[in-house]
Amino acid sequence: MLEQDPRADSAPDTDSGPARLDAVNRQLAEAYPELSPQLKLAAGYVLEHPVEIAFQSIRKSATAAEVTASTLVRLAKRLGFESYEQFREVFQSAVQAGPVELSGGASQLRSLASQTDDQVFLDVGDAAFDNIGRLFTADNQQRVREAARRLLAAEKIAVVGFRDTFACAYHFAYVGRIAMPNIQLIRGQEGGLLTELAPFGEGDVVVAFGFEPYCAETMRALEITRAAGVDAIVVTDTMRSPLVPGATITFPVANATPHFFPSILSAITLIEVLLAECVAFGPDDLVDNVASFESRMRAMGAYVEQE
Repeated sequence: MLEQDPRADSAPDTDSGPARLDAVNRQLAEAYPELSPQLKLAAGYVLEHPVEIAFQSIRKSATAAEVTASTLVRLAKRLGFESYEQFREVFQSAVQAGPVELSGGASQLRSLASQTDDQVFLDVGDAAFDNIGRLFTADNQQRVREAARRLLAAEKIAVVGFRDTFACAYHFAYVGRIAMPNIQLIRGQEGGLLTELAPFGEGDVVVAFGFEPYCAETMRALEITRAAGVDAIVVTDTMRSPLVPGATITFPVANATPHFFPSILSAITLIEVLLAECVAFGPDDLVDNVASFESRMRAMGAYVEQE
């Protein structure tokens, strides 16, 4: 029988349901690489099906996870809970907190989309709406606020994302620098990863993007910055991602799609939310920076003026 993890002295106990669930997810992500195969199956199901864990019986959840009920009990105790019921209450509390309301625009677009007989069009649309809907939850709202606070307090911000997530990193860096000039896109070209990351240390933040299959360069960048004392904000596809351990804040974003490549729609939307939060709650200098940038661009003829 698996012994309880000595690092889990007691069950996570924070004020709100979403915050408590976030703490449990973080514990699971940190412990995941060391778990037995059966406990990994159980942990993977728990991380990806919080609503089902909240309301299904232990036997139904165990069947869905392809493990025994006793395995779920062992997992709960591994995290410091006295019983599976106490563990499940964390999920029930978080789910009952409910999602943040979305605007009616999404529903209107779904109605318009349903008027076509193009199934591919509909399937991509369904996945897109579902992915974004999973982003706007109460627990993510708290994480966004905390991430914005850390970004605003950082002396320097490195942004990392390679291959399929380079578009995310570039978008964050390009848009973010307009308001916050201390943001730097890390390209890692021609073996320059170490050189680009060398100036970052304590008091700085790295924002890293990575979906399966995870890039070795992203892992290396996180190892380098972690060793230098840089706080990491990670945007990835699951709490089982190898990018999660050691991260200060993790955003697991849905990227399902019938398309042949993972969707980055949720990640791009998250970027917009994070940067909007920074400008909304940051110093007046950020608004001044945006106005100054626009003035410079217009003065240099960067935009086509309409008469």
